[in-house]
Amino acid sequence: QVQLVESGGGLVQAGNSLRLSCLVSGRTFIRSTIGWFRQAPGKERTFVAAISWIGATTSYVLSGKGRFTISRDDPRDTAYLQIDNLKPEDTAVYYCAAKDTVEPNANNYDDWGQGTQVTVVS
Repeated sequence: QVQLVESGGGLVQAGNSLRLSCLVSGRTFIRSTIGWFRQAPGKERTFVAAISWIGATTSYVLSGKGRFTISRDDPRDTAYLQIDNLKPEDTAVYYCAAKDTVEPNANNYDDWGQGTQVTVVS
């Protein structure tokens, strides 16, 4: 059974940082491209970042470049999303997802986590 479990969310003040984690089990992590998405209240889920399983190639939503950093630790079957200089508009449920294909983009993810809430207050 494939499981993706996000953690690290919480209530934070604007300007601070958070590191979200995504622990993957039940699939071969070293052959999984991992994506992070978020869904703000009343809005659709949107792509944030992805990291490929080949060469750890990354991609980011344009608005997130410079504040978001995606990484992976293959021996720990875990991917991370570092968010710096948090803003109230970053408030959302953050989801990680996994797929077999190598392209680090927003498309065709097979497995999803349940999400972790990030709330940013000013």
